[in-house]
Amino acid sequence: MSRLIDSHCHLDFDGLSNRLPEVLAAMSSNDVAGCMTIGVTLEEAPQVLAIADAHEHIYASVGVHPEYADHREPDVDTLCQLGQHPKVLAIGETGLDYHWHKDQPEWQRERFRVHIRAAKALNKPLVIHTREAAEDTLRILREEGAGVVGGILHCFTESFAVAEQAMAMGFYISLSGIVSFKKAEQVHDVARRVPLDRLLIETDAPYLAPVPYRGKPNEPAYVRYVAEAIADLRQISYAEVAAATSRNFLTLFPAAMPVLEPRLGLKG
Repeated sequence: MSRLIDSHCHLDFDGLSNRLPEVLAAMSSNDVAGCMTIGVTLEEAPQVLAIADAHEHIYASVGVHPEYADHREPDVDTLCQLGQHPKVLAIGETGLDYHWHKDQPEWQRERFRVHIRAAKALNKPLVIHTREAAEDTLRILREEGAGVVGGILHCFTESFAVAEQAMAMGFYISLSGIVSFKKAEQVHDVARRVPLDRLLIETDAPYLAPVPYRGKPNEPAYVRYVAEAIADLRQISYAEVAAATSRNFLTLFPAAMPVLEPRLGLKG
């Protein structure tokens, strides 16, 4: 199996939503079997879900990103209602971002806890964003018992020590196009050391395009360059990375198996 799954992208964002047929065609021609498009606000959740509903191989998450201070605040009931949608695989993007919000982060921490409680109520994994907040992120995950649902630490840029603690709670580590950047030494270290059965790949499109598209708009088709970079760093084949990361996605999100297994060439 050498087909891929993009575990994190934003198909409802400008630059992708207005050219979706082209984006999906490029995915197909680059052996990307499917993707998960990630919700970042409650206001935009209907658009995210509509994209997933319209395309069999696209799944979704629902949540409110920690950078968004001036949007509708989520509560457990609202997240659970949205999260019952059959195409929703996960709760998030949630977590902590102290880069942009250093002054009063308590509202972020409470919002994060709300997402974890909703994920536990639904028994669905979490999609976690953490930036300059690893210690608090891990602490809250432990305090809230998030390990019972697990999930993904997406666009991972922390140390391997942080990755180890997250994996001990049942989380997967997802690497983005940053892994292809020449000077991203900490991410390279993680890419070499995370066990293959705990690794996922993503684009975070339209952001963080990998080499050779760095600095340009990203899209799910480019997840192949993330897989290639990881294969080079680990000195293993591209096919091994593709097989492991696709298998890991289906292990974490078994609801996607009926559609994605045949598209990956596993059945049918």
